[in-house]
Amino acid sequence: MKKIGLVGGTGPESTLMYYKELNSRIDALTAQKAMPDIVIESVDFHRAWNYVCNKEYDELSSYLAEKVKCLEKSGAQVISLTAVTMHIVFDEIVKKAGISLPLVSIPKAVCEEVVSKNIKKVALFGTIFTMEEDYMKKDLLEAGVEVFIPQKDERTLIATRIYEELEKGIVKESTLKEFTEIINNMKTRHGIQALILGCTELPLLLNSTNCPVTCLDAVEIHIKRLIDLAV
Repeated sequence: MKKIGLVGGTGPESTLMYYKELNSRIDALTAQKAMPDIVIESVDFHRAWNYVCNKEYDELSSYLAEKVKCLEKSGAQVISLTAVTMHIVFDEIVKKAGISLPLVSIPKAVCEEVVSKNIKKVALFGTIFTMEEDYMKKDLLEAGVEVFIPQKDERTLIATRIYEELEKGIVKESTLKEFTEIINNMKTRHGIQALILGCTELPLLLNSTNCPVTCLDAVEIHIKRLIDLAV
């Protein structure tokens, strides 16, 4: 089994989710005969987030590339970021890190899943940057999938709830109600068939049992891909 390397801390809740799921699923997959070797390079969340907010993408990519190189030096054979937003500089990280190992992309894994399900219209929830920038949409659009984002006031609400609640592990029924209303509005406006949870904290709130449309959890899809590569 290959050693897994995670760039964590963006935020801590999603890092914990990756760690727990990778261990428990591989344990079950191997009939309790093996659990993965995992190494985590945890970043300063506030430093990384400030780089994103100030669009200091060169500094962000350099910071994350150093973490990726540390993971390679620690013996990791499969490496990934544990936050969707940090993929805004994914290509630059790959170039600066200069590693020969696979850096597993969340957007590419999600695109493959959407195409395999023959879904043509999706909504995208995430941080402001994930919803408004192109890095989570590019592969989907090239594959012929229409991507819709919430209206401006809805985007602000979603981003605020992610940062002030979900990043801190706070899950509220009132927030679920707000998000459900937005999803239903987008279903009416655009005919969306599915929702991409484009933030690693969103699965704390939304899932296949409470989402009004097909729920595509970027974390779930990404973790499955990591397990395939590691095992």
